[in-house]
Amino acid sequence: MRKVLTAALVVAGMGMGASAQAADPLKIGMMVTLSGPPAVLGKHINDGFQLFVEQQGGKLGGRDVEIIVADDELKPDVALTKVKGLLERDKVDFVTGIVFSNILQAVYRPVTESETFLVGANAGTSTFAGKGCSPYFFSTSWQNDQIHEVMGKYAQDKGFKTAFLLAPNYQAGKDSVAGFKRHFKGDVVDEVYTKLGNLDFSAELAKIAAAKPDVVFTFMPGGMGVNLVKQFRQAGLDKNVTFLSAFTVDETTLPATKDDAVGLFSSSQWTPDLDNAANKAFVSAYEAKYGYVPSLYSSQGYDAAQLINSAVKAMKGDLSDKKAVTAALKKADFASVRGDFKYNNNHFPIQDFYLVKAVKRADGKYATSVVEKVFDDYGDVYAGECAMK
Repeated sequence: MRKVLTAALVVAGMGMGASAQAADPLKIGMMVTLSGPPAVLGKHINDGFQLFVEQQGGKLGGRDVEIIVADDELKPDVALTKVKGLLERDKVDFVTGIVFSNILQAVYRPVTESETFLVGANAGTSTFAGKGCSPYFFSTSWQNDQIHEVMGKYAQDKGFKTAFLLAPNYQAGKDSVAGFKRHFKGDVVDEVYTKLGNLDFSAELAKIAAAKPDVVFTFMPGGMGVNLVKQFRQAGLDKNVTFLSAFTVDETTLPATKDDAVGLFSSSQWTPDLDNAANKAFVSAYEAKYGYVPSLYSSQGYDAAQLINSAVKAMKGDLSDKKAVTAALKKADFASVRGDFKYNNNHFPIQDFYLVKAVKRADGKYATSVVEKVFDDYGDVYAGECAMK
C-alpha cells in the first residue's frame, strides 16, 4: 500500500546539492501492522502521524512529504522484504512506525546499517537500548520494560504478596515480565507465556483461579487484550483478583471491552486527559478528525512526526550531514503531548509514567485516565550499556 500525502514540490532552476535535496519531497517509510486483530495499533500510530503532517500543511520542517505506508502483516520476513524496498527502491529519508518488537528486531539492522534514521513509534526492545544501540535509532515511545515496571512498583508499594504473570511468548512479552519483576519483591506464583495472537484464555484463567494470587499482571495488546478482559470478567475473577496490565486496557481495546474494562488498571506515559496545552490541542484535533478517542499509540505517532519536523526544520531541510541530523533529533525540540520529554544517551525518552484506569466519559466514550504518577523523569535500566555519548 502506497500513500502520498502531498504532491512533490517541483522547483525549477535550483542548483544541485543541498538546496536541490531540500526541494525534493521528504520521504517517510511508515511501517505498521495493518492486518488482523492488531491492525488497530498500526492505524492509531499512522493516524497520529498523519494528523501532525496535515496540521503543517502537508510538510515537515518546510519540506513537502511523501508517506509510503507498508503493512508488515506482523510477519518478520514480510517486514524485512518491505523495509528493503523502502530503503533501496523508495530511498526513504526516515523509517517510522514499528508496532511489535519482533518486527523491530527484523528491520532494525537493515535500516540503521544503511544510515537511514529509524524513528520507532512503539516497540522498544531491550536489545537496542543497551549494547545494540545506534545513533540512527530514536524512540518516541519507551523502552519495553518501563511501562511494566510501573505495575511492578505499584504492586510492591500497595503491599500485594502474590502475583500471576501472563504475557505473549516473544521479546516484548519477556521484557514485560522482566520489567514487572524488577520492582515486585513478592511471590510470583506462576509465569505463563502464550502464543502471540492467542484469543482463548480458558486454560490460563483456570490456572489463575487455582493459584488464587493477589494480582494478575498481564501484557496482551490488541485483540488479545480484548478477549482476555472479557473472559476475565466472565470467569468472575475480578471479584477476588486485582487486574494489573500494560497495553491491554487502552483506547484501542476499550471500544470493544467497554464496561468490562471500566475500573481496571493499566500503566502508561500518556492519557487523553493529561493536563498540558499540547495534549489538549492534540486530543481535540484528533477526535474531530477521526471520530474516536486517541490512544498512547496515536500520541507516539504524533510525537514521531513532531520529532522529525523539529530536526528537518533545524537542518533547514538539508539532511546530508548525518551527525548534525542526529544532534538535531536528540534535542527533541518540540512540545510533546505527554509533557516532560528528553532523550537519554541511548535515544530512548526520559519521561514520566502513570498508573491509569479505564473510565466511561460523560459523552459515553471510553478512555484511560491518570490515577497517580509512579515514576518521574524515568530513564530505562539499559542506557548504561549503550556506548553512545
